[in-house]
Amino acid sequence: MLTTRSLLVLALSLACSHRAVATEAVLDRGNGPEPTTLDVHLGAEVGSQNILMDLYEGLVTFAADGTIVPGMAERWEVAADGLTWTFYLRAELRWSNGEALTAAQFVASMQRALDPETAAPLASLFATIRQAPAVLHGTRPATDLGLRAPNARTVVIELTQPTALLERLVLPIAAPIHLSSLQRHGAQHTRPGNMISNGPYRLIEWTPQASLLLERNPRFHDAANVAIEHVRFHITEDANTEQKRYVAGDLDFTEVVQPGRLERLRARFGKQLRISPYLGSFYLGYNLRRAPFADQPALRRALSLAIDRDILTRYITGLGERPACTLIPPVMLGVAAPKPPDAAMTQPARNAEAQRLYAEAGYSATRPLDVELRYNTSTPHRRLALAVAAMWREQLGVHTHLVNEEWKVFVQNRRVGRITEVFRGGWIADVDDPLTFLEAFDGLGTTNWTGYQNSTFSRQLAQARVQTDPQRRLQAYAQAESLLMQAQPILPIYFYVSKHLVRDDVEGFIANPLDRHPSRWMRLRESAR
Repeated sequence: MLTTRSLLVLALSLACSHRAVATEAVLDRGNGPEPTTLDVHLGAEVGSQNILMDLYEGLVTFAADGTIVPGMAERWEVAADGLTWTFYLRAELRWSNGEALTAAQFVASMQRALDPETAAPLASLFATIRQAPAVLHGTRPATDLGLRAPNARTVVIELTQPTALLERLVLPIAAPIHLSSLQRHGAQHTRPGNMISNGPYRLIEWTPQASLLLERNPRFHDAANVAIEHVRFHITEDANTEQKRYVAGDLDFTEVVQPGRLERLRARFGKQLRISPYLGSFYLGYNLRRAPFADQPALRRALSLAIDRDILTRYITGLGERPACTLIPPVMLGVAAPKPPDAAMTQPARNAEAQRLYAEAGYSATRPLDVELRYNTSTPHRRLALAVAAMWREQLGVHTHLVNEEWKVFVQNRRVGRITEVFRGGWIADVDDPLTFLEAFDGLGTTNWTGYQNSTFSRQLAQARVQTDPQRRLQAYAQAESLLMQAQPILPIYFYVSKHLVRDDVEGFIANPLDRHPSRWMRLRESAR
């Protein structure tokens, strides 16, 4: 019986266009929900970034093990004071349509990425580029940024303070965009036939709610070392469905793993089950723009205390996740990591305090809180939401209404915040820096889904940004996080682990803390194909 993969390979081998590759296998990747965008400056969710890392390349890029290696730039120099970075581009860089790719195009792309009209979710990561704060606030034009292209193969970036710049330049937001294609097609520049990219692959098909098909870009500077000709990213809203497709032979690896007892999963999948540390946090967020949570810190804390995170991570997620009472994974802060008082309390003590605060907020058995918990459609999210609702009901008498939505609808509602009350949230580190977690709550940017605003928190974060001593900077981040957790705009649940099912014949899939897995480094063993 033909599987989805074999049918695809057959179709590709029979095609009479440039796509015909009779002997090449296809890498079938699970990728979670439909990507919200493939605009390289706007894609912030994991599912979008997985694809964008295959389609685009910046000055630097990720190796298979997650380390940073040269990309468009073959080398770079850093001034002694750490404020001026000079990147030297490879010779003969080309876009996927054959046009030359120049340093000036990279500079213009970065100007677009930091232009406030673009509203790039991760633009603030580049706030240490000269004049970036003024540009981000709209008081200076993007052309004033500390970015120069003295010639076609040189990019100069000027900073206001030493920064881990490479860790930021490796992100898709720092990749060049084909501006003439963007001007010609507008938002449709991301569609097959319109998209012009510069990475190891190019987009040839996008079937909504099904898959995206990429093929090797022959004009990529290292195309000869890209082993896999075609990559298909499969769209799956639900982890259970994705796992079934893996078992059926339709996927080479999954994006996630269906929650279950770890020992059972290991017995079933053996070495194909890959679990490793991951810099990410899962939480529930409160919408502070409206009742009942806008002016009710006692109520927010009561709901947090009433959740038994040990039960959730042991029996609901069950794959090695660690219970969380804070936002930032402690490993990122080291000895500076705050130790919240909740962490030292037993669960019975937490429950008692939750009941006291619930009553203080004006709720009781005869006047229970009626609340909506919203999440994107997924079996794991539903299981966790059901467990949380049961804990709130048992300890406090809360009436919880569960609402699940397709990913794009959920993301839009969460961002706008008009109808949400409690929502599923989470953050995965874009770079190995605590700032990436905290900036999501500073101001009213597109990632501040709670609507939290606190001038003291913002000042503390500003002080942390300009602190040059590494340990003092971590301490400043820890103090900012303590302020955030005192206000309780979110309800931390657990720290992520990365979890995938990976077939034995996939080579080059290497665990790393940011869980980055570019397809260009992978191979499929011929003996299994």
